Amino acid sequence: FEIEEAFIETRLLPAGLSLRAGRFLSQIGYLNEQHPHSDDFVTRPLPYRAFLGSHYFDTGVRLNWVAPTERYIRLGLELFDGKKLTETAGRRSDVGAIAVGARTGGDIGLAHSWQAGVGLLHNRLRPGGASEADGHAHGDVHDHGHDHGHAHGALFGGRNLWSVDAVWKWAPRGNNRERQLELSAEYMHVDKPAPFAGDDDHHEGWYLAAVYRFLPQWEAGVRHGELKIREPHGDHFHGGRLQETEVMLTWKRSHFSAIRLQWTTQRNRDGFPEAGDAVMLQYVMSLGGHGAHLF
Repeated sequence: FEIEEAFIETRLLPAGLSLRAGRFLSQIGYLNEQHPHSDDFVTRPLPYRAFLGSHYFDTGVRLNWVAPTERYIRLGLELFDGKKLTETAGRRSDVGAIAVGARTGGDIGLAHSWQAGVGLLHNRLRPGGASEADGHAHGDVHDHGHDHGHAHGALFGGRNLWSVDAVWKWAPRGNNRERQLELSAEYMHVDKPAPFAGDDDHHEGWYLAAVYRFLPQWEAGVRHGELKIREPHGDHFHGGRLQETEVMLTWKRSHFSAIRLQWTTQRNRDGFPEAGDAVMLQYVMSLGGHGAHLF
């Protein structure tokens, strides 16, 4: 049992400002501020499992500004404790992680909509994640996320995590309840995995996903991603590269429940000997009322 979100938030600040304090999901990346129960796949993409512990929530404060323009523009600043991001972090009484980001989007006619964002998550605690403590944790990327989706610290951490994402959605006449095609892509780059890291010693990951709602209750999707890491070992680095492809089929009986069948295959390109295949059957049930899902 774990509390993911418990916060207070202003509703009437002027000039498009809003302030939140407590525990909440960070806005870094496209998927992270969304609850996993609303995901299109059983597991989060490779970069999320490797760099964000699947999904990163923490205790802190957030200040957002939404521009008074026709096109959606949001700027955000988040200050976090940071210890949930890095399991091996040393003690620190002040701000452990800082996130800044910008997001924009809009509609093109009735059928098309889009959104894009950039972000930076600065880790002020000791660089490196759980892999530093384990010494050699390449295989953990395969296991992590196949059992549950909760955050356990970054497997492959560093000083700065840079992210860029883009999403495009198409629905005939804007009615996404009947049919919708969604294309999404994200890229993440993590620098300074160790104090002695050079410019070429960094982690990076990306994914590209397509999900098609071909009937009101049925969705099918495919996602492909890749992870490249440079893991510190003593005074040098070992490289690793993993590829992952997922195919899923989902039946949604209602807005509050879904059954999802997913096949995942991983290819070890270097340093991930435990890569393999998996077939997963997932049942998701939501209880009680909740706010509208994000874009």
